[in-house]
Amino acid sequence: MADRIVISGMGIVSSLGYELDSFWKNLADGKSGVKKISLFDASSLATRIAAEVPRDFEEYSRTYVKKRAAGQMTRVTRMCMVAAKQAVADSGLDFGKEDKTRCAVVMGVVNTGNSSIEQDTSPQNTVFKSMTNSMPAWVSLEYQLLGPSMAINTACASSAYAIATGMQMIQNGMADIVIAGGADSIINPEEISGFNALYALSVANEPPEAACRPFTASRDGFVIGEGAGVVILESEKHALDRNAALYCELAGYGLTSEGYNIMAPMKDGEGMAATMVKALQNAGVGTHEVDYINAHGTSTELNDRYETMAIKKVFGERAYDIPVTSSKSMIGHTIGAAGAIEAIITILSIKNKTLTPTINYTDPDPDLDLDYVPNKSRPMDIHIALSNSFGFGGHNATLVFRKYPEI
Repeated sequence: MADRIVISGMGIVSSLGYELDSFWKNLADGKSGVKKISLFDASSLATRIAAEVPRDFEEYSRTYVKKRAAGQMTRVTRMCMVAAKQAVADSGLDFGKEDKTRCAVVMGVVNTGNSSIEQDTSPQNTVFKSMTNSMPAWVSLEYQLLGPSMAINTACASSAYAIATGMQMIQNGMADIVIAGGADSIINPEEISGFNALYALSVANEPPEAACRPFTASRDGFVIGEGAGVVILESEKHALDRNAALYCELAGYGLTSEGYNIMAPMKDGEGMAATMVKALQNAGVGTHEVDYINAHGTSTELNDRYETMAIKKVFGERAYDIPVTSSKSMIGHTIGAAGAIEAIITILSIKNKTLTPTINYTDPDPDLDLDYVPNKSRPMDIHIALSNSFGFGGHNATLVFRKYPEI
């Protein structure tokens, strides 16, 4: 039997905090991280809200990132570094005791955040700040790792692809340890204007906390979030040999391309359904075994409708018995970081035996009739969970997590 892949450490930076415990408490309490944009003057934009990482992050990050290196990184890359160092510390890894040629880094990176609002960009650091490979490079440099180091861009599925790629590396014998995840922020005037032109963003600016309304009749687009999420992947044998404390097993994944439309998902959720089916097959999991789905759940008309249809296609009548949540209702859509951040939420849900809520669920869409865990968290012993990530361009990913140990 092939060695299992396990999660031994995690790190988070988000609008609801940068420590796993406080982040989890805010999620379980149903708090929203969405507020009026403070990073720049958004008064002329149709969308004036976002789920920003709190402004004291810069002070917080100084304990994780050396001053000279920080000056060559964007704020987003610093988020990645903080989450990565948190994850390594959480795992108890000592890279001085590891074969560094067998330690890899894979990050989902849509962009580095070197936008019009980035501070202190100069001719001396603009190249370093703009390099899309900078996040995995800086993490590898931090620990002097010598294994594969790469960035993956598959839009909103990027960091889920990074985690799946890390799993492949360990299964293929290329690595014993993979630091995987991603970071992102598109909270800037040019990208908000661009998404407004596509009618993709919510314009329900008042009150900000109520704007992101997945699976409701009044949903009017996604709310931008920002942050970073990083996990440590190891083979089960490697982790047990060093007596690591383990969160759960990464049981499998499904990766697909829809080949359909640059923006819209395949009609009736066919591509989403195919991705979940592939993930279940890869994990060796039956539809009757799935306890919970962390949905992509963007609060857009098509995603929420088609993701609901896809779940019904895959699970049939049992779909009505599987709780489905959208954490984007609280932390917004973190784009390239979404797959990793939502994987962490799924893992914490398994560990803490709790489903976090889909908040702002006050006016159900009659066509969307699954159990979306409305407004309040719910206790549940979860053995198998899916985490969905679906991106522009038809890049789809589903990760499958299993409780560890299985008791």
